[in-house]
Amino acid sequence: MDLHPVQEDQQDPKPRSYWSRWSKQDFFPEPSFQNFNSYKDALSHTPSRLKDRLFHRSSDSFELLQLPKQSENRMKRCLTWWDLIWLGVGSVVGSGIFVITGQATRVNAGPAIVLSYAISGFSALLSVLCYSEFAVEVPVAGGSFSYLRIELGDFVAFIAVGNILLEALVGSAGLGRSWSSYFASILRTDDTDFLRIRVKSLPDGFNLLDPIAVVVLLVANSIAISGTRRTSVLNWIASIASGLIIVFILIVGFVKGKTENLVPFFPYGAKGVFEAAAVVYWSYTGFDMVANMAEEAKKPSRDIPVGLVGSMSLITVVYCLMALVLSMMQKYTQIDKDAAYSVAFEAIGMSWAKYLVSICALKGMTTSLLVGSMGQARYTTQIARAHMISPWFALVHPKTGTPIYATALVTLISAVVALFTSLDVLSSVFSFSTLCIFMFVAIALLVRRYYVKDVTPTIDLVQFLVCLFLIIGGSTGITAVWDKGMRGWVWYVVFSVIWLSGTLWMALLPKHRVPKVWGVPLVPWLPALSIGINVFLIGSLGYVAFWRFFICTAVMVLYYLFVGVHATYDVAHQIEQEPKTEEGNEIAS
Repeated sequence: MDLHPVQEDQQDPKPRSYWSRWSKQDFFPEPSFQNFNSYKDALSHTPSRLKDRLFHRSSDSFELLQLPKQSENRMKRCLTWWDLIWLGVGSVVGSGIFVITGQATRVNAGPAIVLSYAISGFSALLSVLCYSEFAVEVPVAGGSFSYLRIELGDFVAFIAVGNILLEALVGSAGLGRSWSSYFASILRTDDTDFLRIRVKSLPDGFNLLDPIAVVVLLVANSIAISGTRRTSVLNWIASIASGLIIVFILIVGFVKGKTENLVPFFPYGAKGVFEAAAVVYWSYTGFDMVANMAEEAKKPSRDIPVGLVGSMSLITVVYCLMALVLSMMQKYTQIDKDAAYSVAFEAIGMSWAKYLVSICALKGMTTSLLVGSMGQARYTTQIARAHMISPWFALVHPKTGTPIYATALVTLISAVVALFTSLDVLSSVFSFSTLCIFMFVAIALLVRRYYVKDVTPTIDLVQFLVCLFLIIGGSTGITAVWDKGMRGWVWYVVFSVIWLSGTLWMALLPKHRVPKVWGVPLVPWLPALSIGINVFLIGSLGYVAFWRFFICTAVMVLYYLFVGVHATYDVAHQIEQEPKTEEGNEIAS
């Protein structure tokens, strides 16, 4: 009987409050950051640690079972396939239709913007299939970050992390800026920038401060923090309401539109169509956010494929029809780049309808911000669980079941970006990052099917790598020939044969992993085609986007060398020591 007080004394202390984690140990618990000497010692071992990280690959079980423990509290499984479909629709319809269509139509493609959306939609559908297989087998919050850690290793995953976070920040900032433009168009159609503050001392593209965009971001993310189920219900109700207005826009557009506005259909040629396809790829990034919600799906094996494929199919059809009616209502040279549909309705004599369109646009962009905030925060949570950023951001609130700190991080940074940066600058960076991530995921799927550590023979691995090199090389060659404007078909045939040879050779190799529940059909053909299209669309972006992308990536690599590599190295080796410690304790006892 006297044992009871002793047992109580030996019990774990009362759990700490979610809001009381402000010590250095909470932000940097790894041994390398305990003091200046330990950090200096860690820096001296950077080459060996980097080598260790380059060849380290995570596992399905580690991502599913070990990493979520870093959050202390589990996210709540409360989403069905119905929720996921509308999360996909809600996350992109506002941005896809109302944010970038006007700019891409006027600057890049003209009426052929319809084909641009179709091309991007097909490419996105291929990526959806790749994401679905991963999300069914590894239903965690990290999305593509987790998939790449498992198949391509820590370092490649970190390179993707930089792009994932860049995508999240730029996407939210772009939506905030466009929300401000549409709100301004309701009040004054001749100047959608009149609510912004011009600062002459700043360079063009960064000199129009947008406080309204900041407020919108703060409000939307505050709602997302309150709870996943609540945000989901609000999203699908708002999305259905927006859908009714979209049906109205389509009916009026086809009735009032003029087919002569579609001539010339290719004012910028085929090159402009593909350039626009690369830019409007921004419109199809919602499925990435849906994949991030896998940890909160009730039945991932059923809900995720239905939610991803269902939302993408619906969205592609809507995009193509909406792009067509816009080109019919107004000549492409007169389409407004920021608030295209509101101005187009005014041009056909339905000034009152512009308010309905603008309200729909604002509602659509608000739901996009809500769902985007949820997905981005879950990306950040999984990244923090892996200690690539401070694990403090991985903590999940016990009552709301949401990662409040991770959401706050994304919110504050995107608000700063939205305050300064114009939409045209944001869109090019966003498209590059997105396309790179989707290409990596397609490569990771091929690796997953054809290479299993300690199972795949060396000869099969070598053949697989050669095939992968041919697929990427052929895709890059076709893109280079297209970008240089080389006439004739010879080089196109040469590089197409290289791509085809690599894919066919890979198709003849034995697969060393079979999906347990649901898998991508026609492997390796569909993933190889996804790689080819993504490489082609990347090549269609301007050189400025390349420079911005490489500068941001270089900054991320510097961070990795000074912080990320040491934190992840410490965590990996601590986990390796745990079984040895337990074994030693058993022997001692």
